[in-house]
Amino acid sequence: MQITSVAVIGAGTMGAGIAQICAQAGWRTNLFDAFPESLQRGMKNIDSFWDRGIARGKTTAEQKQQWAANLHPFSDMQNAVCDVDLVIEAVPEIPSLKHQIFADLGKMTRYDCILGTNTSSLSIKAIAEASTKPEKVIGMHFFNPVPIMKLLELVEHDACSEQTIAFAQAAGKAMGKTTILVKDVPGFATSRLGVVLGNEAIRMLADGVASAKDIDTAMVLGYKHPMGPLALTDLVGLDVRRDILLNLKQSFNDDSYTPHPLLEKLIAEHRLGKKSGKGIYDWTSGEAQETELPEF
Repeated sequence: MQITSVAVIGAGTMGAGIAQICAQAGWRTNLFDAFPESLQRGMKNIDSFWDRGIARGKTTAEQKQQWAANLHPFSDMQNAVCDVDLVIEAVPEIPSLKHQIFADLGKMTRYDCILGTNTSSLSIKAIAEASTKPEKVIGMHFFNPVPIMKLLELVEHDACSEQTIAFAQAAGKAMGKTTILVKDVPGFATSRLGVVLGNEAIRMLADGVASAKDIDTAMVLGYKHPMGPLALTDLVGLDVRRDILLNLKQSFNDDSYTPHPLLEKLIAEHRLGKKSGKGIYDWTSGEAQETELPEF
């Protein structure tokens, strides 16, 4: 099936980024959020990203005009999803919320519409079973910042059809992504590895092994990571990383996934990373700056 229209559920950091690349792919893109201020912020963030691209000579004003014409904000989910080829859900990692959304999507979408979830750690099978058409549901795990990161992790569950997998792979290619296909196991491939590295980096920071900047530099220059694990934790969100760790701890019944106390302390002080201005680093200037860490 050829893709001409997409709906994205959730206009936060990930949802806005997904909607942006869908609009850039030439698809009519409906961006829905239940909260008007979040929807407005998401649309503004997309517009600002395009303006920065023009200022840097990466894109043109004509391209922005074409892309913007594809993007449409919606405050009613049924109107946003009722006649699209693909829906991508990108709401917070709350199982009950995702399950309710997919139960609704099963009733609101066309019979042939593919449903993707951007969860980074939750069971795709459980999310799919909440809908009335689990064979049409697949994990579509994007990475932040979505317009820049090239990877799209596709997650198949037992009831996922081959047609759905092929559709998602084609959609990923059209969005300029390289796709990988993994099984529906806790943490998939990327989150399982990423959060463990991040948690250990926080442990090293708490133990005084080195500064945050030097720990990150070790991985960037020593292992060719594009970004250090502590800066990446700030970018993803400390609360998001903590929730993934707790999900893995419960799923595997393994205490090695316990979030480090420093991570919990930072979250308790609402130091969630770049989105709140401070996390492991101070981002208020726009760049990562070393900052004093709380006692824990």
